[in-house]
Amino acid sequence: MRAYQRKLDIKNGRVDLSHGAGGRAMAQLISGLFHEAFGNEWLARGNDQAAFDVGAGRMVMTTDGYVISPLFFPGGNIGSLAVHGTINDVAMGGARPLYLSASFIIEEGFRFSDLKTIADSMGEAARAAGVYIITGDTKVVERGKADGLFISTTGVGVVADGLDLSAEKARVGDRVLVSGSLGDHGTAIMSRRQNLAFETEIVSDSAALHDLVALMVAAGGSSIRVMRDPTRGGLAAMLNEIAHQSGLGFHLQEEAIPVKPAVAAACELLGLDPLHVANEGKLVAIVAPDMADAVLAAMKAHPLGCDAADIGEAVADNHQFVQMSTSFGGGRIVDWLSGEQLPRIC
Repeated sequence: MRAYQRKLDIKNGRVDLSHGAGGRAMAQLISGLFHEAFGNEWLARGNDQAAFDVGAGRMVMTTDGYVISPLFFPGGNIGSLAVHGTINDVAMGGARPLYLSASFIIEEGFRFSDLKTIADSMGEAARAAGVYIITGDTKVVERGKADGLFISTTGVGVVADGLDLSAEKARVGDRVLVSGSLGDHGTAIMSRRQNLAFETEIVSDSAALHDLVALMVAAGGSSIRVMRDPTRGGLAAMLNEIAHQSGLGFHLQEEAIPVKPAVAAACELLGLDPLHVANEGKLVAIVAPDMADAVLAAMKAHPLGCDAADIGEAVADNHQFVQMSTSFGGGRIVDWLSGEQLPRIC
């Protein structure tokens, strides 16, 4: 006779240490919550790993960790953010994302209802992107040893032979293209954290960018030198990183950089610079000048790139500065910020 197994009390229950101890409670958590949210043929086999086929091309792999406060924010939560962020890291190599793994570190006392909401949002985000969460792990730590929930994800994808995007391929004269308005995600997080409300709600831009990338690659191919998603540290940190890797500088035109008025106002109130604020649904591409218009047109043809803009160019600069100027003749250096200066917003 099969032993009776009580269902999880999703509405009122909480995670306890037994849910990470490898016994019946842990199996119940995995099958009753995570498998229901992510359900697919690989998880159904119940193995400690997943074997999968891949198509022609080279493998692309990335891994990331997600710690964010608050866990729920306008436009998403830590679960959808983990899926979108990992898909985007794979896509920035010009690759098609295929599979994800997910590892959860859960604090004792965390509500099942919140965990289910987060897991469900991960499953929905993965299915919407045509990607499968095929393996994972769960650990429970004592109360006070984690900030509710941490998630680590790994993504695997395939990139076509002959496409090799990398920062050192940038050349003088290359154009800097951005897929849309900057600072939405980080400003939404900070506003919620500070309990600030604005006339126009600021919503995270968290989204999977792989379909947008596919259109760009079809239009520009190897004329796209490198793509990055400007997450922690925003556009400023990302362009400084590329500048140091390529040995070039970048000259940006301030008026060309898209920032929503509500985000600009909130950043001013919070003492933030939108160029240093995290994004989770935007990308920046460095593109050869003769193909920049074609790639920009492809970006604008996609809903996640309708506000795309050409914001500057790569220049020869032994100091690898990122400089920004205005049509009024002013200018400034857009430099790195130290980690101590940046609030944790992603």
